[in-house]
Amino acid sequence: MLPAYIRIIEKLKNQGHTVVSEHVASEVLEETEAKITDEEIFKNDLGYIDGCECLVAEVTVSSIGVGYEIGYAVSKGKLVLCVYREEANVSAMVRGNRQIISVPYTNMEELGHIFTMHLLSN
Repeated sequence: MLPAYIRIIEKLKNQGHTVVSEHVASEVLEETEAKITDEEIFKNDLGYIDGCECLVAEVTVSSIGVGYEIGYAVSKGKLVLCVYREEANVSAMVRGNRQIISVPYTNMEELGHIFTMHLLSN
């Protein structure tokens, strides 16, 4: 999924959005996070959400951590946009929540259009 994360970040930045969690697309993410405690990761990630206007999550692959972040962002009244490959089996907890915009995509080129449709430019 790393190439997808890199492309998503590129597309968001090209549209003028600030990406505060760019580190998720790093090839050395696990190595970097191994140097800090779980509590620091937790506080950092929630701090990113507290400081942002919206959360964009790629949810093709299930992740308890991303699910937690989505729920936290919703509880804080943040705009939440979840994108996923069309063939993915995305949780009903994401797709069934009317406070979350969830949009399938078939290729990376569609993402720019999805972001334009659902996110305000800075």
